[in-house]
Amino acid sequence: MPGAALVYVVAGEPSGDLLGGRLMAALHVARPGRITFAGIGGERMAEQGLHSLFPMSDLSLMGLAEVLPHLPRLMRRLREAEADIRQCRPDLILTIDSPGFCFRLDQRVRDLGIPLVHYVAPTVWAWKPKRAAKIARFLDHLLVLLPFEPPYFEREGLPTTFVGHSVIEGGADQGDGAACRARLGLTENAPLLCVLPGSRVGEVTRHLPVFREVVCRLAESLDGLRVVLPTVAGVADLVRTQVVDWPCPVQVIEGEGAKFDAFAAADAALAASGTVTLELALAGCPSVVAYKMNPLTAWLARRLVKVRYASLINLILDRPVLPEFLQENCRAETITPVLQSYLADPARRRAQIDAAAPALEQLGRGGPSPSRRAAEAVWTLIDRKEIKSLSPVI
Repeated sequence: MPGAALVYVVAGEPSGDLLGGRLMAALHVARPGRITFAGIGGERMAEQGLHSLFPMSDLSLMGLAEVLPHLPRLMRRLREAEADIRQCRPDLILTIDSPGFCFRLDQRVRDLGIPLVHYVAPTVWAWKPKRAAKIARFLDHLLVLLPFEPPYFEREGLPTTFVGHSVIEGGADQGDGAACRARLGLTENAPLLCVLPGSRVGEVTRHLPVFREVVCRLAESLDGLRVVLPTVAGVADLVRTQVVDWPCPVQVIEGEGAKFDAFAAADAALAASGTVTLELALAGCPSVVAYKMNPLTAWLARRLVKVRYASLINLILDRPVLPEFLQENCRAETITPVLQSYLADPARRRAQIDAAAPALEQLGRGGPSPSRRAAEAVWTLIDRKEIKSLSPVI
C-alpha cells in the first residue's frame, strides 16, 4: 500500500494472536489506509490482513519440558523470521508476549535501527527482576498490561506505557446466562458449575482427574448438579473422552460467545489458573483456582517465583480474594468444601464478586480500551521515526 507504514508483528501464542488482532484492528481504525502488516500470527491477526510467515503453532509451547524437544525447529523459525525482517525492512517491529522467541528475534535485528516495541511485559515482579535491565538494553518501548509494572522498567531507562489488560474488552461481561440455561434445560435456581481445565493438552491431562473427583464429591450433596465445560478446538476431543463417565451431565461447549454465556449462567467455577480467572471475575462468576504443573516446571518455579499468588486478582489486591489450590494442594479433598460453599451460599458468591471489582478497575475497566491505548502508543512511535512516506497526522 503506497504511503503506508509497514509494521512487523510477531505473536507466538493464541493469547498473543488475540492481542495482535485487536491492536491491528485499532490501528486500522485510527489510521485507515496508512498502515500494513507483515509477520507471524494466527487467525485473529489474519483477519486483519496478516499473511503469517509460518504457522504460529510452531511457536506455541510452554514450560521447559515441553520446549526442549522442539528447540531445533524453534531455532530454524527464528532464523527465518530474522531473514524476513531484513528483507522487508519494516518501519516498526512489534513483538507480543512469548519472550523466549520474541526477545531473541529483537536482539538479532537490533542492528537495523528499526524501533523495537514489545507488548506484554515479562513478569520481573514475580521472578528474575534483573531481566528488566537486560531487555532495556535492546527494546525501545514496552506496552504493559498491569498498572504496577511500569516502574520496574522505567527505572532501567526503558520507556513503558500501561495500556490495560485485554480481558477488559474481550466481552466476558456480555454473556447471556438465561439463554445458556435454556439451552441446557435448566431452571433459574438449578445448581450449575463451570469447569475450566485449561487450553493445552498437558493442562487438561493433569487437571481433569482432580476436577472429576471434585464433581463426584459435589454431586453427592447437590441434587441436580450440572456441569458446563467450555474448551477450545485443540483439546475438545480429549476433553469429551475424559468426561463421559462423570457422575452428572456435562455439556462441553466451544466458542467465545458460548463460553461467556456459560460464565453468566454458572453459580461458580472451578478454573485452571490463567487469564480465564479474570474473565470469570469480569463476568461476575465467583471462582476457585487450581493448577498443577509438569513436575520439572514446578520444581523450577518453586526456586524462582517470588510472588504469593497465581491469579492476577489476588496479586493486584495482595490478598486471596479467589481461593487458590496449587500443585500439591490441587486435590479434591481440599477444593471441594470451598467450592461447595460458593455453590450453596449466594452471599458468599456476591462477596467475592464485590471484592474483585477494585482489581478490575485497576486493569482498565471503565476507561479507553487497551487496544486503543496500545494503538495510540504504537502510532506515536511511528510518527517519531519521521517516516518520509507518511503524510502528517491530522
